[in-house]
Amino acid sequence: MHKSKEQLYQQIKDIKSKDEFEKEIKQLQKEYDELFDEDTAALLIVDQLGRNKQNICKIKELEPRTECTVFGKIINISQLRNFTKKNGTKGRVINLELTDDTGKCGLALWDKDVELVKNESIQKGTNVKIINGYIKDGFNGIEINVGRWGLIEIEPRDMPETKKEKPSEDSLIKGKVIEIEPTRAFFKDDGEFGFVTNIKLEKENEVKQITIWGDKVKEIQKLKKGDNVVIEDIDVRQKNGTKELHVNSKGVIKKL
Repeated sequence: MHKSKEQLYQQIKDIKSKDEFEKEIKQLQKEYDELFDEDTAALLIVDQLGRNKQNICKIKELEPRTECTVFGKIINISQLRNFTKKNGTKGRVINLELTDDTGKCGLALWDKDVELVKNESIQKGTNVKIINGYIKDGFNGIEINVGRWGLIEIEPRDMPETKKEKPSEDSLIKGKVIEIEPTRAFFKDDGEFGFVTNIKLEKENEVKQITIWGDKVKEIQKLKKGDNVVIEDIDVRQKNGTKELHVNSKGVIKKL
């Protein structure tokens, strides 16, 4: 839950007077052309002073409907999408993929934040810090959104060192198709249609359920029960302590 500037000041009152705090809030708002409110400016000041530690999460720890500060590296950037909001105004969104040494998740940049990609401030390989991002259950798994009280810091000075993640044993699976669920359609946040289905593969007397997204659903529709397949670049995610297997645009599905 977002904190007011008064609540945030309590975290730094031992190192900064209230007057100094208020002056810095006004100065920060001026520097950023009043793009965010006093509470957001206060959050940025507290974070820069290293006092916003309690909400820092690793990707594997993210839970829907919470707010967290997350460090990560951008590893994939989708195309810009324009759409019409319910109130009739125009909106823009770019979906990115973020990784740390515990996993991967989605990152959605909306409206003004889209410029960070357009002007190449954010590219593949860029390290970012999402301050107070809102976590939701997106169409491709866990997703971070930078909302009204969220901020993005590019190449943060306090970026932690990351250990190279070992590939999951489930990132590549060979098996026999034993079930293909009917395809489901849904509306995305930008008003466009999306598609998803689930399949089950039998691998050495073990059954693996895999969720298939987007264009990869078309490839699944060409398969039938009993086909042997290999699926590569499976996105392995943790949700509520349970491992989930997803195939998105980066996945490879081959019939054997």
